[in-house]
Amino acid sequence: MQTPHGFVAPGFNNVLDLFDSLLREDPQYSAQLAAYKDGVPVVDLTGGPDMAPGTLTGAYSCSKGVAAMVIALLVQDGLLDLDQTVAHYWPEFGAHGKDCLLVREALSHQAGLMGIEGGFGLDEFTTPGAAARLAGAAPTWQPGRQFGYHALTIGIIMEELCRRTAGETLQELYEGRIRSPYGIDFFLGLPVEQESRYRDVLYEPGPTEPWLDPLSLEGLNSNAPVSTIMELPNIRIVRAAGMSAAGGVGAAAGLARLYAAATTGIQDGDPFLEAATIEQMSQEQVWGLDRSSGLDNAFAIVFMKPHPTRNFGSHRAFGHEGANAALGFADPAYGLGFGYIPRRREDGRTPGRAHRLAAEVRRSAAELS
Repeated sequence: MQTPHGFVAPGFNNVLDLFDSLLREDPQYSAQLAAYKDGVPVVDLTGGPDMAPGTLTGAYSCSKGVAAMVIALLVQDGLLDLDQTVAHYWPEFGAHGKDCLLVREALSHQAGLMGIEGGFGLDEFTTPGAAARLAGAAPTWQPGRQFGYHALTIGIIMEELCRRTAGETLQELYEGRIRSPYGIDFFLGLPVEQESRYRDVLYEPGPTEPWLDPLSLEGLNSNAPVSTIMELPNIRIVRAAGMSAAGGVGAAAGLARLYAAATTGIQDGDPFLEAATIEQMSQEQVWGLDRSSGLDNAFAIVFMKPHPTRNFGSHRAFGHEGANAALGFADPAYGLGFGYIPRRREDGRTPGRAHRLAAEVRRSAAELS
């Protein structure tokens, strides 16, 4: 029987009990779980045959929440105005009726730019060339009138806004202003010297998965002519480039530390985001049926917001889930930073393992408050 490695602080034994029960229920279950409370680590657990302390693996769209921290710094610095048009910063983007789309709308999945016919090359995503192709594309709906999850293209938009406003790449800004200064064990662009720590995400494509029309919204959204989303972090060129929509890799402790550093501060330091910035970035912008998936979704500025079928935190929480059910979030109501990364793909949303563990962390935090 697998037993977890790591620790839980006093008052969080219920989290350890649940994590241990998940390991006992499934001999193949392998995951990392971490949480900070008021800037102090309170949970750091690793368990299962395929996950070790210090292992780095793919976290898919958790990368969006990581990248959104860079966007938050640009807003805080006054370089990026959420109520300005995207075309103000990026004039070429205004083609095909996109000239009135606001930054807040583009960064809450309302642009109608879920992909392009023929798809993007995997070595193209983080380049100005990809941004130029997206800027020249016609939207599939009237921008700002509905929303649909832009699984990969929201990363292109974030990255080009960084180039246009700060003169640096999103990945450079993340490394220089967040990852390195705060010791975050999560990478948007995995250096070659860290490659030995990386382990592939384990997943098996379903044998009876239906044909995915590359010209459907889902096909455009997943870049179907070129790749499947699940393979992305397992491809070296993707994780080396640090595709901000889905190419980030790291450890659960890195996600938890990031969200804590942003909102509560760590090691008695100040948070790198001001309260007003957190309020702007975490305010819900859209909720309802997602035009892409037909499922219910809720988004703030890039970040996901809790709702009944993705009930990961309080109404003040914000973060992002990944395709393998990885999850990172901050919950200012409880002073929490949370990170969870499984080695194998598993079911996300509520009542997935990540959400069950997050509920136990919140319950402990509430009882200690």
